[in-house]
Parts: sequence; C-alpha cells; structure tokens
Amino acid sequence: MKILIVEDEELSAERLEKLILTADPNIEILGIFASVFQTITFLENETGLKPDLIFLDIHLEDGDGFRIIDSLNLLTPVIFTTAFDSYTLRAFKANSVDYLLKPINPLELQASILKYKRILAASENGMAQQPAASSANSYKDRFLCTAGNRIFTFQSSEIAYFIIEQRATFLRLFDGRHFAIELSLEKLAQLTDPEQFFRINRTLLISVRAIGNMQVIAAGKLKVDLVPPVSREVLVSSDSISAFKIWLGK
Repeated sequence: MKILIVEDEELSAERLEKLILTADPNIEILGIFASVFQTITFLENETGLKPDLIFLDIHLEDGDGFRIIDSLNLLTPVIFTTAFDSYTLRAFKANSVDYLLKPINPLELQASILKYKRILAASENGMAQQPAASSANSYKDRFLCTAGNRIFTFQSSEIAYFIIEQRATFLRLFDGRHFAIELSLEKLAQLTDPEQFFRINRTLLISVRAIGNMQVIAAGKLKVDLVPPVSREVLVSSDSISAFKIWLGK
C-alpha cells in the first residue's frame, strides 16, 4: 500500500510517518509534502506513483487542504489529520475514510488503516463478483406482496425502502403505502440493484431516491431523513458510512 503524507509541521509529519510504519511496516511512504502546491504538483505528475491513501492535514502553509481535493476532483481515499473538530461535515462530503484529531492516538490511527483495508477488500470483492451479476436479469424488478387474500406486485422503482419492524419485513412505497414481504432484508439486499439500493443499517435497505436531508450529528454518526419518513431516527451504521459515501458518489 502506497501512502502520501500532507503535513506542514515537520515534527508532526515525522511522528505520523513513524506511527504509520509501526502500524504496518509494509506500507510505502511516497512522500511528505507541506503545501497545497507541492501536493497538487506531485499528484498531477505522470510517473505513475499514485497513492492508495492520503493522510491530509487541513491547515497547510499555503492554504486549505480541501483545495487539493477540489482542484483535482480527487477520488483517492483520505484520512484527515487536524487539531480542529469543526471540519467533520466538510470532511464527510470529501472522500474521507476517517477524521483523526491531533495529537494522533496510535491506536486510532491503526484502526483507521484497518478501516481503509476493510473498505478496499469489500470493494475488490464486489468487483470480483460483478461479472456474474452484471446481466440485465440479475436483479429483481418486481416484488410480490400479500395483504389478506389480495396479491400485489410492485416495480422496484416504486419502492422507497425495505424496513424491519416488529421482526417482520415490509416494503414502503413512495406513495406512503406499506406491505409485508416474505423475504429477509439479507435476501433483498442480494436481489435489488446495488446501484439503486443500499443497506444503511441492520433494519433498512433504502433507495437512493428516498434520501432527503443528511446530517452529521457527531463524529462517526450520520443521520438520514427518508421520504416517506420513518417514525424513528435513521442512522447509517458506523461500519457502513464509508461504503455509503462511495455509493452516493457513483
């Protein structure tokens, strides 16, 4: 794994490098840069030395670290390192894996690297499975429901989300109606198109079209308002936030 460090304080950069290599001696540090300009220049080069992950300080000697992301439309995963906790929402909107406050705790840094590796492994596993699931008939486009002695079918485009309530699974339509469905949420996650549906926690599989407002309410917690609304607070599980952000950005 190749890592780039962007940090304008020399001692902080040296300490961060040591912590990273202690967490994983196999990591290759491509470089340590102190400015927005130096970093953009490096990332724009044609040498092929592209980082897999960037540790990025927010306040650099020549400006805001977010300028690197904005100017390059950067898709490389980022772990932010900063002394300020006021940028969590902006960091979430960027391609962030984690947000570490200085002085950086070695265990938190190790956990961030492991988190990145899990995301990468899940992504690679999904790509490996994609050819077998890429045909037009791979995902269900109609779902069967019953209500008493009546039978209904609904197009996936009509469904806002699938939800577990009182140990049963229901689908909720965009028009507000809901029906019980005899499939588990695990099975529904396999049957629905992953471009359109995402399981945000253990009780909800949602359509991208059902997402209303989103709000970071605390470090590591993301609240989502759904349309139609759910009677309880909806949070994206902490283990799913990074994958959820990637899904939203497709």
